[in-house]
Amino acid sequence: MTTASAPTDAQPPVPVTVIGLGEMGFTLASAFLAGGHPTTVWNRTPERADALVAKGARRAATIHEAVAAGSLVVVSVKGSATARELLEASGDALSGRAVVNLTDGTSAEVRAVADWATGRGAQYLHGQIMTIAPGIGGADTVIFYGGSDAVYDRHRTTLRLIGGRGTLVSDDAGVPTLYGMAVHGTMWGTLNGFLHAAALLSSEGVEVKRFLDDAQASLAALSASFPMIAGEVDRGAYATEYGALRHHRPSVEDLVRESEARNIDAEFPRYTLGLVNAAVEAGHADDSYARLVEHFRNRK
Repeated sequence: MTTASAPTDAQPPVPVTVIGLGEMGFTLASAFLAGGHPTTVWNRTPERADALVAKGARRAATIHEAVAAGSLVVVSVKGSATARELLEASGDALSGRAVVNLTDGTSAEVRAVADWATGRGAQYLHGQIMTIAPGIGGADTVIFYGGSDAVYDRHRTTLRLIGGRGTLVSDDAGVPTLYGMAVHGTMWGTLNGFLHAAALLSSEGVEVKRFLDDAQASLAALSASFPMIAGEVDRGAYATEYGALRHHRPSVEDLVRESEARNIDAEFPRYTLGLVNAAVEAGHADDSYARLVEHFRNRK
């Protein structure tokens, strides 16, 4: 794990508390310790803190004690309901503390915790970590933050210890969760498409790595098209001179028939064909592929 060096400014490093010592929480606490911050930890199973205590962390006996010990309180547990339950157990210790909640949840769940915590006198920042535990502390590790800009500005240097590419994306605590879901949704869609392609190629005995080498330019052009698609979606303007949906349809039909002929699950391309057919039949044959965002927006 790569971590930043200890703070070098005139101010002493702020005390940090980490609540939750699962795989991610343990790694977060380790990064703060390595960065020179006095670090208090708490976990339902106290023994999870043993290795951290051996490195210099302080083990709190209660949530109240843990929260009271930290100027910056970092929460990393399973689910927003658990995060709120634990913060509630801290009682009056929460008032005046900066809370950075790195727990997953929906945007509505995250906003509910944020509203509750700020109502108890805490300054609240939500963070969405875009890496697995070994990536914590990396210079290129992305964390999307939303909520109190005062917390983000005051603790920016400390937060860099867990992710060098942390960014405050909104004053709304729920927005980082949407950023995270957007990245993951794109990832899963891309991976599913690639794995379907891998099955198709393998059925002919073509090495998938060879395909990647030969198709590198085409695949790079695909990811390079995202900004153009994003602009069309933001403007709500989809008319295009080239690459309209009517030109996509024959290729998708071919992919469905090829998959079926090779006994490869065709559900993925069939779904795409259904989207394209519906848009064409609704009069959008000359629109770009970005037009299909309206299908997802209007689902009942």
